[in-house]
Amino acid sequence: MPILRFKALEETLNRVPVKINEPHKRSDIFGLNVFNTTIMQQALTKDAFESLKNAVDKGSKIDRTIADQIAVAMKNWAISKGVTHYTHWFQPLTGATAEKHDSFFEILDNGTALEKFEGNQLVQQEPDASSFPNGGLRNTFEARGYTAWDPTSPAFIYGSTLCIPTVFVSYTGEALDYKTPLLKALHVVDKAAVAVARYFDKSVKKVNASLGIEQEYFLIDSALAKSRPDIILTGRTLLGHSSAKGQQLDDHYFGTIPNRAMAFMRDLETECMLLGIPLKTRHNEVAPNQFEIAPVFEEANLAVDHNALLMDVMKKIAERHQFTVLFHEKPFANVNGSGKHNNWSLSTDTGINLLSPGKTPMSNLQFLTFFINTIKAVQDNEALLRASIASASNDHRLGANEAPPAIMSVFIGQQLNKVLLELEGVTKGKLSPKEKTDLKLNVIGKIPEILLDNTDRNRTSPFAFTGNKFEFRAVGSSSNCANSMTVLNTIVAKQLVDFKTEVDNLIDNKDMKKDDAIFNILREYIKNSKQILFDGNGYSNDWEKEAKKRNLSHNKTTPQALKIKLKKESISIFENLGILNSTEIKARFDIELEGYVKHIQIESRVLGDIARNHVVPTAIKYQNILLKNVNGLKSIYNHDFKIHATAQLSLIEEISQHVEAINTTITLMINARKKANKLSDLTKKADLYANDVKPFFDIIRKHCDKLELLIDDELWPLTKYRELLFIK
Repeated sequence: MPILRFKALEETLNRVPVKINEPHKRSDIFGLNVFNTTIMQQALTKDAFESLKNAVDKGSKIDRTIADQIAVAMKNWAISKGVTHYTHWFQPLTGATAEKHDSFFEILDNGTALEKFEGNQLVQQEPDASSFPNGGLRNTFEARGYTAWDPTSPAFIYGSTLCIPTVFVSYTGEALDYKTPLLKALHVVDKAAVAVARYFDKSVKKVNASLGIEQEYFLIDSALAKSRPDIILTGRTLLGHSSAKGQQLDDHYFGTIPNRAMAFMRDLETECMLLGIPLKTRHNEVAPNQFEIAPVFEEANLAVDHNALLMDVMKKIAERHQFTVLFHEKPFANVNGSGKHNNWSLSTDTGINLLSPGKTPMSNLQFLTFFINTIKAVQDNEALLRASIASASNDHRLGANEAPPAIMSVFIGQQLNKVLLELEGVTKGKLSPKEKTDLKLNVIGKIPEILLDNTDRNRTSPFAFTGNKFEFRAVGSSSNCANSMTVLNTIVAKQLVDFKTEVDNLIDNKDMKKDDAIFNILREYIKNSKQILFDGNGYSNDWEKEAKKRNLSHNKTTPQALKIKLKKESISIFENLGILNSTEIKARFDIELEGYVKHIQIESRVLGDIARNHVVPTAIKYQNILLKNVNGLKSIYNHDFKIHATAQLSLIEEISQHVEAINTTITLMINARKKANKLSDLTKKADLYANDVKPFFDIIRKHCDKLELLIDDELWPLTKYRELLFIK
């Protein structure tokens, strides 16, 4: 291993400097490999194009004849660009993307060959897919699962393959992917938001959830990454003492991007432009070797697809540049972890962002309506929102080094808090003309001015309002955003439905005018949502105590967090809105718990292997060198040798203590793992892994990291943080 480590370092240092060439003008190449609206309009008949457009805009079905036309046009376009295969590209519950490639090539009965692709191949496929997580929805011998075309997300070409975004369901109709429930959630939030938006503008016919996903990641030299078994097998470092210089000087954040990283980014951006992924921003993040890229806002379903595709593309581009890209939420201890900040809003087909104040009091009342309803949705479902971002890897990040805590709260800034306080003081019942005037002119009318000067940001807030959108900062960098976005859009949809019911009740049964009814309901929501609003330091112990007083959940581990999913009230939200049924919810709960257990189990095994088979033998080898030195001193100085060997003897004893602690703790960890593995109850098994197995990780690491500081650098088997964290 030491040889491997130093060979990796030598290979890194000897790399030829990367030449950075300016790419094409981005606008010229954007979407060239996407079967987008422009291509479709040129390639399809008017009827076929209108049918496809209606399917995208209104969710109407596409008949077989039209599907055949679209398939032929798609095939001809793809072949003209050198494509030989097609795949139904989907997102199973593994968290990764999946694809099975089929050739356009077919043999006819007369023995001749041709390229063929028909509507039935476009619309539906039947992959085997028996090994994907299903949570008991299917037996292995019932391998059938169906992928069905999602026309709202355009097909694209990657390499020599036409990729067709699809949903993935069982043969009995249950969702086996992330996309299916997301599409349903987006449909219900559209319907609910339109109904409320029509209080203010009768011409609104559609509301889209828009999303911008900021992706944080680390770039590690591939040769160095390969020298670390923990990085290769778990995506993070299980051992490693902090580098003397890390992020404490803040000199990496927004600094000059290193040449090798810049070459990777430009190559990546060019590939993404071709794929229609609208990357806009790139910069250094806080930790060394940490970076961020962010796209322009898109419709939420497309944004999620693009982010999943982006992660695939990043891995492939990284290989070209001899990098390994790390999406793990906490690949290195004591420096910032990586998140995937989800910037979410709602926009109408009339061009209005419903979470952005307007120029008139009426448009600002509309803003307040959606703003306050979103806060109320989070207030009522904060534990469910926490569950949506739960994973073994994100547990390492939440609450550490500028990541939001595991307590869900909403940050809106002091100025907007004052606005809500003034609205809370509105008289209950019908408003007097003076109150309406004061509200519209003095409070609501001044919101744009307030937000213009309100530049507060709170990096410790998991859910923050940032001027014209909410930023869900707690989502993990390795996650599929569909999970959290399904929950967020579902709870907002439910809240908007409840809001409209309450407002209509006051209008119909209390003879109130629309504005009076809206003000009265919003006033009550403000009162009932105070618990979730927090502008302070999310890391403080005081906030933990305060959150407990407010009855906010603080689920630090994934097994704790996921339990809310099986609560009756949680299931009813998804069932009543037609997003997921109870069987699907239970299946996903089991899949996520099982995934947690497997991740901790793998990390435990890898940690035990590295500590016992690499660290301990190296420690003993160095100890033997010290013993040889002590014996040499003894032969020279006889009885006075201890005077000259004090440091060596102290080191020998210290090494022995650490070696003994490592071996003892690994044995205890293995026994805890065996105990957990005997359990058939998945919930109890996950709890044991979280509470009995995982705590040993830090103890083993502490002793290994102490040995790293004691042992000769030339003997140490693992590439160190100071070598990993600074691009050469």
